[in-house]
Amino acid sequence: MASLKPVLYSSWSSSCSWRVRIVMNFKGLGYDLKPISLADDEQHDEEFLKINPLGFVPALKLHDRVLIDSYNIMIYLEENRFGYKLIPEDNDEKIKVREIVLLIVCSIQPIQNTGVLKKLDDYEEWPKFWIAKGFKALEAILSKTAGKYCVGDKITMADVCLVPQVFNARKYKVEVEDYPLIVRIDKELENHPCFSSTHPYKQPDYPGNKTN
Repeated sequence: MASLKPVLYSSWSSSCSWRVRIVMNFKGLGYDLKPISLADDEQHDEEFLKINPLGFVPALKLHDRVLIDSYNIMIYLEENRFGYKLIPEDNDEKIKVREIVLLIVCSIQPIQNTGVLKKLDDYEEWPKFWIAKGFKALEAILSKTAGKYCVGDKITMADVCLVPQVFNARKYKVEVEDYPLIVRIDKELENHPCFSSTHPYKQPDYPGNKTN
């Protein structure tokens, strides 16, 4: 009998996938994980292209529909699932959360995406430059919005997007200590179960977890 759980097509190395795993945990939504190996180009396999013709992870098969793009999936889950609310009701806070989310998912992460880097000669300096540029802007925004977390004292979708991007920054050897607010918030969230349990290194497809 086929599983009735949602199926999340995910990669341990994809920050976009990590965002969605975090949101699904906050929403209390169980799922079956279908790892897609980016290193082996499985995102371009014929079967996966039937799921997402663009060949990107994550994708979420939810009952009779398939959702693609991490932002679209996160917004769908926020609007259609009960559980912890990741976008505030207060209009001013809502605007700031969306501003931070879009800064990360549209202006920082896509430029340092692995698919982009494969097309470049300057594989090392490119991501460092663009992440640092984005973090400089983000640090300035957080200086006006942050409390304990990105916007005030409650975890929001801004935090969901921040933590995976900090992980990427460290991977590309960005000097994250230059951005003390970003580092402090990331540290605050590292042991929260919705973040720690979905960490890339805890995914079954992480190379260090494979037994074969």
